Amino acid sequence: MEKKPEIEALKYYENAKEILKKAEPDYEIGFYDNIKYVQEAFGTLWLAILKAIDYALLKRGLSKDELPQKWETYELYIGKYLSHKDGKLKKWASKLYDQIHIAGYYRGNLSGIETVKDTFQLAKRFIEKLIK
Repeated sequence: MEKKPEIEALKYYENAKEILKKAEPDYEIGFYDNIKYVQEAFGTLWLAILKAIDYALLKRGLSKDELPQKWETYELYIGKYLSHKDGKLKKWASKLYDQIHIAGYYRGNLSGIETVKDTFQLAKRFIEKLIK
């Protein structure tokens, strides 16, 4: 049985939150001690966003074979197929890419508890907008 992308997006989001719990937050200083788990959580969070974008593109009529394979194509498709109702969607997606995929996952530059929490909230709003 094929999994529904909108449900997958939310599952990945919840998995990312679970992974983040392993990151050993130090509330006294306001940072996570174990950046490995923060990066892993951001990687999973990014996959949640991609699943949500895939879902939205499928709803717009693209086939599974037409879904993007790299970020540049995602950006192009967001602008072409999804930004008709919300011109800011492409900008929002690009900002999330920079924050989550690059700074959070790839470089491991995000370790502040509040920064991570805010980024997760922004990602959830984005996901919910795409799957509604």
